[in-house]
Amino acid sequence: MTASRLNPADTSALAGVYTSLPPRSADASEKLNPVFWFDMEAKAIGTGNVGEVTSVYVPAHGGVRIALDVTRPMGDSESTKRDTILVMTCYGRGKKDDPSNSYADLLVPHGYSVVVGDVRGTGASFGVWPGHRSREEIMDFNYILDWIVAQPWSTGNVVAYGMSYTANSADLIASRSHPALKGIVSRYVDYDIFFETWPGGVPNLTLDRWSELVESLNRDKNSKDNSNRSKNLRAGIRPVGGDAELAAALLGHGQAPPFLSVSKITFKDEWLSQISEFDFSPQAAADLISKSGVPIQNWSSWFDSGAAQGSIRRFLLQSNPMNVIIGPWNHCGRKAYDPLRADVDQVVPTMASQEGSDIRFMTWCFNGQAVNQPDKLIHYYTCGEGIWKSTRSWPVAAALQRWYMAGGSRLTSSPDEMGSDLLQVDRESRDVLTNRWDTNGGIGTGEVDYGDRQQFAAARLSYTSEPLAQELEITGHPMVELNISSTREDGIFFVYLEAVRPDGVSCYLTEGQLRAVHRKVCNESPFSVLGPQQSYLRSDAEPLTPGKPTVLAFTLLPISALLPPGYKLRVCLAGSESTTFANVPLDGAAPEVKFHRGPGGCYIDLPVVER
Repeated sequence: MTASRLNPADTSALAGVYTSLPPRSADASEKLNPVFWFDMEAKAIGTGNVGEVTSVYVPAHGGVRIALDVTRPMGDSESTKRDTILVMTCYGRGKKDDPSNSYADLLVPHGYSVVVGDVRGTGASFGVWPGHRSREEIMDFNYILDWIVAQPWSTGNVVAYGMSYTANSADLIASRSHPALKGIVSRYVDYDIFFETWPGGVPNLTLDRWSELVESLNRDKNSKDNSNRSKNLRAGIRPVGGDAELAAALLGHGQAPPFLSVSKITFKDEWLSQISEFDFSPQAAADLISKSGVPIQNWSSWFDSGAAQGSIRRFLLQSNPMNVIIGPWNHCGRKAYDPLRADVDQVVPTMASQEGSDIRFMTWCFNGQAVNQPDKLIHYYTCGEGIWKSTRSWPVAAALQRWYMAGGSRLTSSPDEMGSDLLQVDRESRDVLTNRWDTNGGIGTGEVDYGDRQQFAAARLSYTSEPLAQELEITGHPMVELNISSTREDGIFFVYLEAVRPDGVSCYLTEGQLRAVHRKVCNESPFSVLGPQQSYLRSDAEPLTPGKPTVLAFTLLPISALLPPGYKLRVCLAGSESTTFANVPLDGAAPEVKFHRGPGGCYIDLPVVER
């Protein structure tokens, strides 16, 4: 199905977005329901004033007391009924002595009651936080929804809202199929927690840094690295009641087990065994979330860890009515990043428009429009072109265009003569900290900026094409096949796809990585339509045989980008990236890897959209 296009520069189109979207049926008169429009200049101006915060404890699963802040419009009586927005966080529902919190400040002026809670074992809540989610934490959500419904100020209708961790909470609240829940807005979700922590099976040290941050917050202390932390991610828990109760809650927090470094885990089932075989990813709860039937608005970015891949997997797995919006931002969508455009600050929607779109979607969830007229769409931004498009199917129609890694550092459309290129892995090799992984919970500024990739070309194997004779749109999931032989039984293989401008600046587009022991392709994966997939299970482990040629086939993270004529394609290969990832293997001699060329050599398949 061809995606419809909308040019942000065409202001006449902004008022009625995507009426030209191809209909689901042959009836050309069918029109897109306004619930599933993507209004890039949405505005929501709240006129109400934020009332005082009321902090309460609510007994949840096993009698554990969960701390909630309730904020309602100023002037409401105890029985003034309002629809409720629920947010559950591990970062602290509010700071001591602050009059409100950011969620209440955003949403209460639009006439909602807002409930923000500390998940068990965090903030002022009692219990133990064993790490990112637990069965008990998810079971608590039913108790909290029951409590909201029972309040005299509640209409009995709730929408779950969140960003990052709180967005994961919103998804898992939906998995409980509580009748009060009318919809969710989940922004920048870690849809598959294992993949985010071990993308391609590779240990992502960003998650160690994030775990240290949350463990510090749970002790009401600052992280050891607070240089770039916002005020919301620093000590200063808002108590419920007196200091003695907070001290008692913190005492319980101290019983949590220390986090296990990501470098200690190799297999997905090994990870699951650390958490009682329970996969707390929204992806693992896809069937339950579908069963709830609640409408979903989900935001992500091509450049925010694996969030865009998660959004596409959500679209494939879940039957809920949904808007999936994939744009060019850092984590949480606060700052735009398009490596192919200089006018990136003009990219819409801005954060204010994103929030306006969310508030409009919430209105349709509460009044029943979203669930009564279901649809399922992906709205996505094409880098370089600066245009938003919409589709009801994924992958979009594209032809795979094969490019071979050839001698002389060339990227060619036909295979080279037999040969090989040697890479001696340097364990100290680094990259920019302002990358797609660190933006999601790392220690940097949170911005994404890969700069000129030419600075890393000498330390990697680089293959560059001739200048493109015509424009080239890549939309989807590039796939690679690497024919390699190594001196070690395991290792990491990084593949970076870049676009080289006529002035020589090399622009990051996307990447993929695979730990060699996970090379077995899982043909039964529901995501095989996107490219080769791996299970990451111990039973599928296939170590390398030193010196023996082996084929590694894997899928890069998705991207949509338009390269103008005169640009070149570049593929870079690496065996380490110590800024973000642990080295594999950690000990012994660093691997020496041969990348074989020729008809059975290394290549990349690009999903190219006909224009």
